Amino acid sequence: MSLDKKFEDLFLNVSTRAALSSYYFVGKKDKIAADKSAVDAMRNKLNQIEMKGKVVIGEGELDKAPMLYIGETLGTMSGPELDIAVDPLEGTNFAANNLPGALSVIAVAEKSNLFSAPETYMNKISANVPSEGIIDLDYSIKKNIFNLADYKNKEPNELFACILDRPRHKKIIDELKSLDVNLKLITDGDISGALLVSKESYNIDIFLGIGGGPEGVLAASALDAYNCFFQGRFIFDNESDINRAKKMGITDLNKKYSLDEIITGDSIFCATGITNGDIVSGIKIEQDSYISETLITHKSVNTKKIIKLKKKINE
Repeated sequence: MSLDKKFEDLFLNVSTRAALSSYYFVGKKDKIAADKSAVDAMRNKLNQIEMKGKVVIGEGELDKAPMLYIGETLGTMSGPELDIAVDPLEGTNFAANNLPGALSVIAVAEKSNLFSAPETYMNKISANVPSEGIIDLDYSIKKNIFNLADYKNKEPNELFACILDRPRHKKIIDELKSLDVNLKLITDGDISGALLVSKESYNIDIFLGIGGGPEGVLAASALDAYNCFFQGRFIFDNESDINRAKKMGITDLNKKYSLDEIITGDSIFCATGITNGDIVSGIKIEQDSYISETLITHKSVNTKKIIKLKKKINE
């Protein structure tokens, strides 16, 4: 089954409106207000869509998130049953401090086709390679780099790797440096970081390291449309996370998930820029109108494009 193409415009409108709402808090040093504004706008627009929507990745569980919580139902309750994954403001610090890379992100699939990810860390790896056996979470850094260099007919010193700049990644970063791999270190925003492997023009050959599990699932939705490789393994390092995972039906806590286990079937992904970033430009205001840029993918119809819109603010 495929998602109706009409949903592309509907969910594009959801992410652009959330981005616009958050934009008004850019540089205000208030990441909570910036996030809340995006959440409010996204929820409002989702409730106007003819669907029986259910949040499988959201702002948290009911006791932590009053809106867009995991399990919340959205839409008019008529139409198809859809799984919804949201990150209304990825890069809260970027928005609060007027830094590049803040996004409003949503991914949608038919019911039971989108992995419900717990709010915990995930070890991830992605690259624009066709199949298993070239890179793997279980391979050493050296083996991954040499395999990837061989596949791309490059030397290791010609490869570019993207990784979150975190103390937990010191060993990986040091090893990549010892292999003479070029590094792009990012401070936040590992959805966009993972997506940088999707096109040659972004000049990133591999994304790896530990980041958010929900963000991994959202990135996988877009990477699936590009036929990229993605693997993720959740990290459950305390009793609370383990119990939450078991409640969500995760029985093998050490399982390595491939892309086709995270996204099954068709999906639509939208990421709208709030501030300028590597993939899309941020919101611009011109008198009573706003200009937005959104990366949208829709696997079944091979949609992979950046859409630039100019619309009335009060439209």
